[in-house]
Amino acid sequence: MTEERSAAGRGRRTAGAFDVRTVIAALFAVYGLVLTVLGAGASPEELARDVGVNINLWAGVGMLVFAALFGLWAWLRPIVVTDQSSESSE
Repeated sequence: MTEERSAAGRGRRTAGAFDVRTVIAALFAVYGLVLTVLGAGASPEELARDVGVNINLWAGVGMLVFAALFGLWAWLRPIVVTDQSSESSE
């Protein structure tokens, strides 16, 4: 039974870091972190200028949530790439 599984799984691997969802999640996480830090340190003058809404903080938190969802999606449903060299040798 284990031999059948290993033979069926041979030649398949995940995209890993080359998955575009991972890159998008990392970019949104970096920008979200920057905006969250800027929003957390906003002065009262900046808040008054922004009509009382701390838009940097809310946009940063939204971007971090979006990055977490993209990362979770990439982790739970990885893209499977078949290995062309093992298929041609069989």
